[in-house]
Amino acid sequence: MGVVEEAHNLKVLGSGDRVIVLAHGFGTDQSVWKHLVPHLVDDFRVVLYDNMGAGTTNPEYFDFNRYATLEGYAYDLLAILEEIHVDSCIFVGHSVSAMVGAVASISRPDFFSKIIMISGSPRYLNDVDYYGGFEQEELDQLFEAMEANYKAWCSGFAPLVVGGDLESVAVQEFSRTLFNMRPDISLSVAQTIFQSDMRQILNLVTVPCHILQSVKDLAVPVVVSEYLHQNLGGESIVEVMSSDGHLPQLSSPDIVIPVLLKHIRYDISVA
Repeated sequence: MGVVEEAHNLKVLGSGDRVIVLAHGFGTDQSVWKHLVPHLVDDFRVVLYDNMGAGTTNPEYFDFNRYATLEGYAYDLLAILEEIHVDSCIFVGHSVSAMVGAVASISRPDFFSKIIMISGSPRYLNDVDYYGGFEQEELDQLFEAMEANYKAWCSGFAPLVVGGDLESVAVQEFSRTLFNMRPDISLSVAQTIFQSDMRQILNLVTVPCHILQSVKDLAVPVVVSEYLHQNLGGESIVEVMSSDGHLPQLSSPDIVIPVLLKHIRYDISVA
């Protein structure tokens, strides 16, 4: 096993000519895809990996400078695709990984036949003529709470982000993966993500993009999905799902999995 494979807990499941890559968002790991994977392994080679900094990865590999921008994660993704000789894939990116996939596709569009973005956002901060959902003061308070008492912050943040029932399995699952992260790494990753602004690169993305968004999501307002649709450089399509929360593939699989499967099989350019 190579360093890249070991560092990211890389798994390749299933068989088939086509490759589908599943990339998770902040505070989770590849287990967030557990409801989707069984529907894919008969028809696809399914690639699962953990973003550096996830609680399942070795913290010794986390380079605070490299991961101070989303480009660090995009380079990791390209290294993974090269390591396992993927010529072209359908990339499913959740949350920050939606933008990581977009960044990676700018330098290597040939690697991506399409990008499916779930709960993706190019910027979380509000700006002139842009509604991202957060004011700087709110983010500062979030970072302070993470530093002050990480465990308490996790147990408060998880139900807000997942949405729905406080006692749900999805909330417990997200709390677990969030708490598994080393607190200083989690804070650094959160700062990188929440302070990122990828609006200026959207027009450079030429790969077809499918934008999937929960109707109610604490982290990403619905208007952001429309902003992505209007500003991405290639063809794109938006579907707002009736799910609640930022991790709908975990909290509302009955709603989200059929939508995901439809978009995995649907080709915009032919439509």
